Amino acid sequence: MRHFICSCGNTLFFENTTCLQCGLDVGYDPVGARMVALAPQDGVVRCRNGQDYGACNWLAVGNGEVFCKSCRLNRTVPDLGFPGNRDAWKRVESAKRRVLYTLFQLGIDPPRWIDDAGRGLAFDILAPVDSTPVLTGYANGVITLNLNEADSAERERRRNQLAEPYRTLVGHFRHESAHYVWQQFFGWKAEGDVALQAFRELFGDERADYAAALQHYYSYGAPPGWETEFISGYATAHPHEDWAECWAHYLHVTDGTETAADFGLNSKAVPIPFTRFPPEAADLPLGLSLEAGEKKRFMEVLHSWAKLSPALNEVAASIGQDTLYPFIFSLKVVRKLCFIHWMVLGWKQVNGTM
Repeated sequence: MRHFICSCGNTLFFENTTCLQCGLDVGYDPVGARMVALAPQDGVVRCRNGQDYGACNWLAVGNGEVFCKSCRLNRTVPDLGFPGNRDAWKRVESAKRRVLYTLFQLGIDPPRWIDDAGRGLAFDILAPVDSTPVLTGYANGVITLNLNEADSAERERRRNQLAEPYRTLVGHFRHESAHYVWQQFFGWKAEGDVALQAFRELFGDERADYAAALQHYYSYGAPPGWETEFISGYATAHPHEDWAECWAHYLHVTDGTETAADFGLNSKAVPIPFTRFPPEAADLPLGLSLEAGEKKRFMEVLHSWAKLSPALNEVAASIGQDTLYPFIFSLKVVRKLCFIHWMVLGWKQVNGTM
């Protein structure tokens, strides 16, 4: 995430709606990836959810569309008249915009599901009603999020219940977006396709019974020694979940390193011993390859994050906060992340300017 500069020279941040120095009303333009001054006379206006509820600072798409590129993907939102729902929904939308920011930067700009059920994406933000549960997950182009995840106390309770090291709204959306990306990139491929075979070599056969795999995981947990092959215990549950966990971390690293660089945090200045990943950790399965320069560049991104994240963890601990990034990359995880990077580079070749 980058910072922005107001016309008066003051610093603007991603969530800003007004410059605190000059009072200018501003909004984020996801097409130009910039913060701009609102100009209603020219049609430069804030998203309707920002105007009506203070829930969004992105610009309306325009041409008759009153919502922004994030809010227009919503299929369902909770009852905003119910006590507490509006504030919770605002937190959810804030997290969603951060995730979409990174996806757009990577060239992943899905159409609305309502316009294209085969290629599109939609969000259902649902509050549990009476005894009807809401399961956070993904199915056929629709990401569902339980609104209760916006309650930090409830989210922490669930994190402890499931023995997770990390549980955030941003993390939820990044994880679930992985299933959409997989469906769009791999779901259309024929058996024997080199990319699909490479996926199965790295992550396992996605055709394994999903329900049975999750039941086994929740009954017995992750196997001993999972850390040598997986980014998290949950990643061991099923190949689709291994992919989703690695994809979420790819986005964590992408956004985290961009933010660090933008604010001048240089990992090379971190004075702790560090062993670089060997070059072969970036090798892809047979039939796939990263251009040498691109491979080197991405490995530098991983090295930067691997050095910087322990320092950030110590900063968090110094002010009484939990560990920001309680994860370690094994060599097999590095290889999976490199495969994901290869997929991202090839995304537009498969999906055009989607």
